[in-house]
Amino acid sequence: MPTYTDDFGVSITYFTWVADRPRAIVQIAHGVGEHAQRYADLAARLNASGYTVYADDHRGHGQTGVHQHDGDLSRLGRLGPGGLRAAVAGVHQLSGIIRTIHPDLPLVLLGHSWGSFMVQMIVNTHAADYDAIVLSGTAYRMPGYLDSGDLNRRHKHLGDTGVEWLSRDPEVARAFIADPLTTTTPLAKLFGLREAARLFGRPRRDLPPGLPLLILVGGDDIVGGERSARMLVRAYSGRSGLRDIRVIVYPGARHEVFNETNRQGVFDDLIGWLGKRFAVPAD
Repeated sequence: MPTYTDDFGVSITYFTWVADRPRAIVQIAHGVGEHAQRYADLAARLNASGYTVYADDHRGHGQTGVHQHDGDLSRLGRLGPGGLRAAVAGVHQLSGIIRTIHPDLPLVLLGHSWGSFMVQMIVNTHAADYDAIVLSGTAYRMPGYLDSGDLNRRHKHLGDTGVEWLSRDPEVARAFIADPLTTTTPLAKLFGLREAARLFGRPRRDLPPGLPLLILVGGDDIVGGERSARMLVRAYSGRSGLRDIRVIVYPGARHEVFNETNRQGVFDDLIGWLGKRFAVPAD
């Protein structure tokens, strides 16, 4: 598995899923407590539609976390030196690597949940590095719009895994719990309160108006949901000046729309949106 080294000397593992004659690159930023390989099905669908996919295991997570914490799986999710800012910088560092390898291809940055919050931070300072942005399971990063409490409280009567909030598909919860590279430790405990507070913020004013933005959220997503996503749209439209914004809310879907019972429709929506913006390469 390829790696790169961040500014604090942490070796970051990343994965590639390569398409024949790609029309664009999609870089995926995963959520807290999980890892890039949970997006293998999404990557396969993107490959089949002409998109090469890159995804790193963020600081403290997945294979990066295994090596960073010397194999101690109980410490997965802990970010280590540099904290959240180093994790965000590490995601943007991969973007630079991708640009070097594929200088002539458009680059789409897709973030889920915590990954989507990091993507929002990256867009605030490096919007010109990307050709489109996709946010799933996202939220407006201000108090009252971003839930970091007991995320399973609304769904705990539906099962005994503690992660029923992720998806209506019970197999998703069971697989998450069985996966040795995931953790259910709450974000605030993993990061500490000071680092967790760094997640708050708003979209920057005066972003490139032509940057396309797609937001995908479940109507029953406790992290943010429709109300929070609509507020985020208003901020990106009114505050940032983006003109090409689409939000899709899936009624009844929970947090992980790419792992939901209607996941094939979510894949289709994403691929259809991308297809309108990135042409198939000419022969």
